[in-house]
Amino acid sequence: MTREFDPVKLSVLANAFDGIVREMTSGLLRSARSSVINTARDFSCAVLTADNQLLAAAEGVPVHVFGAGPLGEDMVELHDDIREGDAFLHNDPYRGNSHAADHCILVPIFIEGRHLFTAVTKAHQADCGNSLPTTFFATARDVYEEGALIFPCVRVQRDYNDIDDIVRMCRARIRVPDQWFGDYLASVGASRIAERRIQELAEKFGADDLVEFVDAWFDYSERLTQAAIETLPSTELHGASAHDPFPGTGPEGVPLQATIAVKPGEGRISIDLRENPDNLPNGLNLTRATATGAALAGILSGMPENLPSNAGTFRRIEVQLRDGCAVGVPQHPFSCSSGTTNLADRVVNLVQAAFAQIDDGYGAAEGAAGQAPAKSVISGVDERNGNAYVNQILVGGVGGPATPFVDGWPTYQRPVCGALLYHDSVEVDEQRYPILVHERTLVADTGGAGRQRGGLATRVVLEARDDEVTLTYGIEGKLNPPKGVRGGHGGSEPEAWAIDPASGERKEIPIVGRYDLRRGEKVVSITPGGGGYGDPLERAATAVLIDVEDLRVTLETALEVYGVVISDGVIDTDATFKRRRELLAAR
Repeated sequence: MTREFDPVKLSVLANAFDGIVREMTSGLLRSARSSVINTARDFSCAVLTADNQLLAAAEGVPVHVFGAGPLGEDMVELHDDIREGDAFLHNDPYRGNSHAADHCILVPIFIEGRHLFTAVTKAHQADCGNSLPTTFFATARDVYEEGALIFPCVRVQRDYNDIDDIVRMCRARIRVPDQWFGDYLASVGASRIAERRIQELAEKFGADDLVEFVDAWFDYSERLTQAAIETLPSTELHGASAHDPFPGTGPEGVPLQATIAVKPGEGRISIDLRENPDNLPNGLNLTRATATGAALAGILSGMPENLPSNAGTFRRIEVQLRDGCAVGVPQHPFSCSSGTTNLADRVVNLVQAAFAQIDDGYGAAEGAAGQAPAKSVISGVDERNGNAYVNQILVGGVGGPATPFVDGWPTYQRPVCGALLYHDSVEVDEQRYPILVHERTLVADTGGAGRQRGGLATRVVLEARDDEVTLTYGIEGKLNPPKGVRGGHGGSEPEAWAIDPASGERKEIPIVGRYDLRRGEKVVSITPGGGGYGDPLERAATAVLIDVEDLRVTLETALEVYGVVISDGVIDTDATFKRRRELLAAR
């Protein structure tokens, strides 16, 4: 019979593992070379147990870590000679990874000769060998056209030394080999941090205590989740959404749905994604990891409780997937190049919006998504030094979803990231790439109105300073912008166009694909706004006044949508009461 684990020690060790993952994160952030990692922070660090259960993932991007367990499963399945000093490179979307651009470094951690944990770093690469200079090849008809180097959990270090064959393959194929190698070393270093710190922890507490802690921590997390679910009503929720038409989707786009069964009597929730379209002849297909991660993110963001992000919590949430489904388990050779973004964003949105059907206080509105030009992959040869460059820039954010309690964030970036990615520094991007950013500003009235307002869209104007600067992007949400919930309004749709340097006239650019900016040519990029939560007439009048003062909402919208009368910067209380009654009666 297992003894009861000391609750004080449980808390100490839980925080110790949390601290280890945070130290991994800090190390990778500070030592990586590419801006998509060391500025935008598009990476995650985690620790798995030896049986491939997620133990810790402080500030891990949901689409990266919520489905991380299969990464460890692949390592164990494919290698029967794992030993201390090994490291493995994994980016295979047809196994346990997200998409080919996410290079994962797995380090098995041995204590007293036993493999007890696995450190995982997953970092989005500036370039992964695609046939086009982008890591989000949404129009690739299959994995062959995509062209990425794919490593199905191959050994990349033995006895703490690099296996040069693998490194040479990457350096020969990736457009920015020195930048990639620097990011690779940073990822390996972050995983080795976890190895050292966990071994030190075992020296202090003993290996057996760590093993018992894992079981106790998972059981505790499961009990918290079960208790939270038991407070919900027994219900079946239906969520629906649609991805805009892209090449390979047909004119109707991609309709998506989910059935969510809430079973408080069993303390369980299931999300069924099986009744969705088959794999698509483009790069939008999700993987087992990203479909699972997106569904879990939608549930956890919809729950009012702050539950631990680990395998104990996930025991009470079942995600049902189908082989050969666009939001399920992909069949080779369908491409999954954009498998961490487009459809995954829609899955997060439809699940968390469906959860809002339960009652006020649950769920969230839909958050904005898409790869507008201000969030594109930029590439070319810099005339200032003759060096090739390729990287994703994140100069502009998108509007986040309103929740029952707070307004949406304008720096949300996208649903699958849970607001954990950072904006680029304009000054740093202008130094690294031949561009000039003329404007980065929030756009008034773009966030969905509601008791809690959706996050605002961002307008960015950037100019090419070389003869040719290539932007590869995919504008999404133009036909299906983010929706509000429980009476909240939807967010604004995205826009993008170029400005001719000679005439100053507006020039249309493709919705998805690549665009070569000429010297002096500008591109205007406006991202979508997030959806609102609740009736706008219930928003506190003082909050509306602050929005007007901060230029988030215009006086016209304050009057016509929120019913708040503002005169000379002051709320007219009586007129506001009368105006809101008029708007309510007119419905």
